[in-house]
Amino acid sequence: MNTEKEGAAPIRPPSETPQTGRDSLALHGGEPVRRTPWPTYDKGAVFVHPEDEEAALRAIRSHLYFRYDYRAQRDTECGRFEEDLCRYLGSRHALAVSSGTTAIALAIMAAGVPPGSLIACPGFTFVATPSAIVLAGCTPLLVEVDENLQMDVEDLRRRWRPEIRGILVVHMRGFAADVETLTRFAAEMGVPLFEDAVPAFGAELGGRKLGTFGLAGAFSTQSDKSLNCGEGGFLATDDSVLFARAVVLSGAYEGRFRRHFPDGEPPIATDLDLPLLSFRMDEIRAALLRAEMKRLPIRLERFRSNYAYVARALADLPGIAIRRPVAPGAYLGEAFIFRVPGVDAKWFARALCCEGVDARNLGSDEDTNVRVFWNWRFLFGSRHVEEIKALLPATTRHLEEAIDVPLSSSLSTEDCDHLISAVRKVVGALGSGHPALAGTTAVGQ
Repeated sequence: MNTEKEGAAPIRPPSETPQTGRDSLALHGGEPVRRTPWPTYDKGAVFVHPEDEEAALRAIRSHLYFRYDYRAQRDTECGRFEEDLCRYLGSRHALAVSSGTTAIALAIMAAGVPPGSLIACPGFTFVATPSAIVLAGCTPLLVEVDENLQMDVEDLRRRWRPEIRGILVVHMRGFAADVETLTRFAAEMGVPLFEDAVPAFGAELGGRKLGTFGLAGAFSTQSDKSLNCGEGGFLATDDSVLFARAVVLSGAYEGRFRRHFPDGEPPIATDLDLPLLSFRMDEIRAALLRAEMKRLPIRLERFRSNYAYVARALADLPGIAIRRPVAPGAYLGEAFIFRVPGVDAKWFARALCCEGVDARNLGSDEDTNVRVFWNWRFLFGSRHVEEIKALLPATTRHLEEAIDVPLSSSLSTEDCDHLISAVRKVVGALGSGHPALAGTTAVGQ
């Protein structure tokens, strides 16, 4: 474990004076580790095969784009996709919707959480998490994360108040949260636990799929996820009443919710006492996702093997603290996150970018990164950024030290070697005598 002084000011990086020579940083004028773009979804590096494209074209050519047409539920692309999801997750119900954000909001609303309630969520997550809580008519209560960027259960206990009517845990950047402990805590407090598994479809904890521990789990099929169709998502639950209500809220009007219960009567009598929010998935996206499901194991293995390869190669590197999973292998592998205590993390991320690797200092004050709570200004009105940061000081410190590198499932071994070389090169530029490297041991996986 790294030894670090709490609250110490970051140690400045090496001189920015331009250098020459093969081993000098590209930031200082040296030769970069790579010159080709780092593969990411927004550059087209997505895991889609010709068979997947043909499935989407088949749906387009059918001219049946609306999931609730004349066909039975089991004959639609959405219905078949939901059946595939239930088998894969081991869940009783699944509902394909328009986004991961709407899946989260539907779970909260369909569970009957009263509008105006507080929902606890971590201070490190994508902005969609608090946004979904707001969409459901509730208010986020932000909780600290620990040095591994997981929701701090003890801080949640300290902040607890009667107005909290639910806990929304997040498996952020594909890493399993300590959902088993949080499940017990939620039961102790008598509130439902919801899972934002938006970035973690396919990852497991103790042999159980993430998103199946709580009352309901929400997932995304946006372009950098395990299944990708540009936009979309789905909800999974074993609670039939919650599911039926979510179906109606998502847009199954005029009795169409009954199609989701072909083998018996639905657990709700009518759809007329719930609003219609039109959060449905369409048939074209569902067809693409159904086809992608066939190669999901391949993609998951690539995520995991790439991550494990990089983490092992950097585990002995002093000065960096690689994010620890809550249990061995309890991660997807879509991102490589490490902290650099005692070093200017903004400089470190900039140096990696110059070496040809996309990297981001999560807590940089030069970046309007919506994965950090102080940039969720819609929650804080006119409060100053430093005042907002002070609400979660531990989370702020950890994020200001953190470097995030996206790991596409399309990465080659050469790409992974470039990342390893770039990190080692930047650490090496600090010099073996750098105070931040003295007496430290990297945190491995």
